[in-house]
Amino acid sequence: MPFDYRAILAAILEDYALDIDGAHGVAHWARVYENGMRLAKETSARVDVVGLFAVFHDARRINEHHDPGHGRRGAELAETLHGELFDLSDDDFDLLYEACAGHTDERTHLDVTVQTCWDADRLDLGRVGIEPHADYLCTAVAKRKSTIRWADGRASFQVVPDWLEEEWDVDFNC
Repeated sequence: MPFDYRAILAAILEDYALDIDGAHGVAHWARVYENGMRLAKETSARVDVVGLFAVFHDARRINEHHDPGHGRRGAELAETLHGELFDLSDDDFDLLYEACAGHTDERTHLDVTVQTCWDADRLDLGRVGIEPHADYLCTAVAKRKSTIRWADGRASFQVVPDWLEEEWDVDFNC
């Protein structure tokens, strides 16, 4: 992992309003990370942006249900930590900001990196009982039945990736 995700997660979780093991919590972020990395192999998305999107897109939710503006709040948090806990070029940071800010309200985007971010998140809808549908995905790889089945199976069973606690240093027993 190219960034110090332990430090980034520690900063995010200092003021995280929800349970870390909730529907929009850290296990969801880790699955979005894995989904995004898998998609990026074929979409050629900027993996640094995709990885950071995974941890910031829901980082400032204030509830598990309807939460207008949470994506923009996550983007603004990323902006405060940019240059302190991670570095991206201006262009890449702009993509991260757009991906976080628009991930709930926008349907698609011209940039494949933003598309990959949104698909990575939408492929994890099974965690809340919604099966992802190809009509709401952006990239060809995400729209594949095999990709949807793989991601939805992990989301529906709320799989916690094996590496999460060690790599991101998150303790679910606190």
